[in-house]
Amino acid sequence: MNPPALNFPEYTFSFRDEAGQKLVFDPLRKKYVSLTPEEWVRQHVIRFLSATKGYPPGLISVEGGITLYKTRKRYDIAVFDRNGKPLLIVECKAPEVAVNQAVADQAIRYNLAMDALFLFITNGLIHIILKKEGDRYTQVKTFPEYTDLTLPEKQ
Repeated sequence: MNPPALNFPEYTFSFRDEAGQKLVFDPLRKKYVSLTPEEWVRQHVIRFLSATKGYPPGLISVEGGITLYKTRKRYDIAVFDRNGKPLLIVECKAPEVAVNQAVADQAIRYNLAMDALFLFITNGLIHIILKKEGDRYTQVKTFPEYTDLTLPEKQ
């Protein structure tokens, strides 16, 4: 696989081939993982969060498990505060997968179990940021800084 250019800043990645399979190093999981189209997007998001936006890498979780309606699901990426409260959930899709209402609905369903303030939905080319306001979600134009997520809400 020759990874496509994505709508993110340029980052440096470490690759290797193993048994004919291309792998990319995941700095959070500290191991090489299969370079699928979705993983290529996920690795860009990880670097975007940590290198560009300054999110603490130790508070970013990759492919964590949640229980939703008695079913085990896996989120792509979640960012937590220092007390373990989810602040941001990221839903990554491969570049050829449309970012549409069905994908947004999936992220919103996952958030029923997590209750994060923000959702970030991306296929690497199109990015949608949603902010939870009560039981509704509003699309916002600017990606939140980590400090925006951790500041107490004004009363």
